[in-house]
Amino acid sequence: MSDTADKRTTVTIGDQTFERGPQGATHQTASGDTPPLTTQQGVPVADDQNSLKAGPRGGTLLEDFHFREKIFHFDHERIPERVVHARGYGAHGFFELTDSLSDYTTAKVLGKTGTRVPAFVRFSTVAGAKGSSDLVRDVRGFAVKLYTEEGNWDLVGNNMPVFFIQDAMKFPDMVHAVKEEPDRGFPQAQSAHDNFWDFASLSPETVHMLLWVMSDRAIPRSFRFMEGFGVHTFRLINAEGNSTYVKFHWKPKQGLQSIVWNEAVKINGADPDFHRRDLWQAIESGDYPEWELGVQLFDDAFADTFDFDILDATKLIPEELVPVRRIGRLVLDRMVDNFFAETEQVAFCTQNVVPGIGFTNDPLLQGRNFSYLDTQTKRLGGPNFTHIPINAPKCPFHNFQQDGHAAMHNPKGRVNYEPNSWGAGPRENPKTGYKHFPDNNGRTTRERGELFADHYSQARQFYISQTKPEQTHIKNAFVFELSKVETPNIRSRVIAHLLNVDETLAKGVAEGLGLKDLPAPAPAARTPITDLAASTALSILKNGPDSFAGRKLGVIVTDGTDAALLNALQTQVEAEGAIMELVAPVVGGITLTDGQIIPAQQKIVGAPSVLYDAVVLLSSAEGTKLLGKDATTRDFVADAFAHAKFIAYGPDATALLAKGGITSDDMDDGVIALKNEADIKPFITTCRKLRFWDREAKTHSV
Repeated sequence: MSDTADKRTTVTIGDQTFERGPQGATHQTASGDTPPLTTQQGVPVADDQNSLKAGPRGGTLLEDFHFREKIFHFDHERIPERVVHARGYGAHGFFELTDSLSDYTTAKVLGKTGTRVPAFVRFSTVAGAKGSSDLVRDVRGFAVKLYTEEGNWDLVGNNMPVFFIQDAMKFPDMVHAVKEEPDRGFPQAQSAHDNFWDFASLSPETVHMLLWVMSDRAIPRSFRFMEGFGVHTFRLINAEGNSTYVKFHWKPKQGLQSIVWNEAVKINGADPDFHRRDLWQAIESGDYPEWELGVQLFDDAFADTFDFDILDATKLIPEELVPVRRIGRLVLDRMVDNFFAETEQVAFCTQNVVPGIGFTNDPLLQGRNFSYLDTQTKRLGGPNFTHIPINAPKCPFHNFQQDGHAAMHNPKGRVNYEPNSWGAGPRENPKTGYKHFPDNNGRTTRERGELFADHYSQARQFYISQTKPEQTHIKNAFVFELSKVETPNIRSRVIAHLLNVDETLAKGVAEGLGLKDLPAPAPAARTPITDLAASTALSILKNGPDSFAGRKLGVIVTDGTDAALLNALQTQVEAEGAIMELVAPVVGGITLTDGQIIPAQQKIVGAPSVLYDAVVLLSSAEGTKLLGKDATTRDFVADAFAHAKFIAYGPDATALLAKGGITSDDMDDGVIALKNEADIKPFITTCRKLRFWDREAKTHSV
């Protein structure tokens, strides 16, 4: 067996000196009074950074008892709540194929155009417990279960295309670090604490993902307006046994949208179920969320010329290099009948694939394939979790598995084994059965592929692909998170890594933290590539919607609100496919200028502007005087302005702007007067831009 111990080098970052492997993994070795790391049986561990593989890019081996024990124990840490992705929300729908991939795969679900299969999707946060809030800064799980005629296919992804770590060996450490600190039980559902940033600062492979998690991708406006990614490189296998590499994408039909951090903090206070409520209301109202399934297809020739290893889950393939081909649509059109029976008990496993879809030797994927089955077995009480209706295939299934906790489908009759001479029971099928693609170079080693050592190039590419507002949000997120870190040397080590990504970003974070002297850049295991082209697909603002459809407009109304203006506004909002919610001093009803009494959906004390994508002030002259004395109304206006939202106001509501701190000098093109009905359509058209980002630099000076 090959060992990397003789290939390690000594590096120093800040106050820490440690060994680093040839691909950049940090190795901290026992010496002096520091005891050696051992298995639970007391066996000393030589390498806790790399799982045992059949060659640097080979499959992970079950022979690795240390990895087996480590991941096994991690999988069994909690019951019944999921260790990660505990807070989730799911819905039913369907997947329909619109473009055949029959040349690439035998999978029937991807073969015949028009094929439609049932689907279940569970969205989730990663770090928080079941009772945490929706709008935390975090990765979002995007797990899709397709009930195909050949069995269940689980595409267990996230709303970001890369991950924190390269090898599943490190998954327990990464999750332990980001969870609440064990001696104090906080902070909950957030990474802004010493343990996470200590781990990240000592693990250069996390840097690319750190840029994503500090970006607006980590605080999506809605499940409906975020992308999904399969993260790993998979294989498609055709009838001739030929393999094509594939990366899976879910592209939202209504475009991308996120929120700003100050807004997220206030939403969590106003409505901790904001994402859940949004999905529920959209589906219940018939505004069914829809995504397109896209694939990036490439071969070994491309993989060999790519600057990075396609087996590295901390890397992505820019869409400019391999375009995303749209092949199907995913529509969510039905909520669950029972949250626990379906959303809580649904069990996703990355190894659930159908014939024609295969795995690569991605060491993170290989570990997940082992881990998920073990996790579900523990969490759901035993091996029969597939008998739960939400997990059961919708196609015929036959096997000789029997007994165990909660068994529902034991074999009938005397035969519970094969081969048997009774002529009973299912038999294997060499023609249609699942075949694994052979991929093994035969050498046992604890290493990673050579290209796994580049930890900064794509992080830089992601950063330069963002718009100026998005870059500012990334910088501010790093400053906020690191300001919660109590240990100065940890902050310094993070900045040392950022210096390898972008000097301006690193200096901005250092300045925001009050760090006077910049550290030296962290030693790079592989020289970063600095001339990678920016990728439009990596920016949220460059991939926003072309309409205001699916968004929510908050309208302040009072007794005496202009009926004609309100009715015209309602007509335009409905024509746009958006939602309008009336916010009033009371919910029982207000009287319009035409004498009509209409109820409001929200009382103003319970409906801050952070719950809306844009706002309109249509109070009457008397109503404006009344609301001008109310602190929550002032906050409503001030927050909408500070969060760069479009604000429209009627002839009698001008004074509310001043009450919200918006003076004549502050007025900009995002604050729009509704003098008459003709002004309404242009306002709704303007709202398609979602935010007036030019304002943000003026309202956020620190």
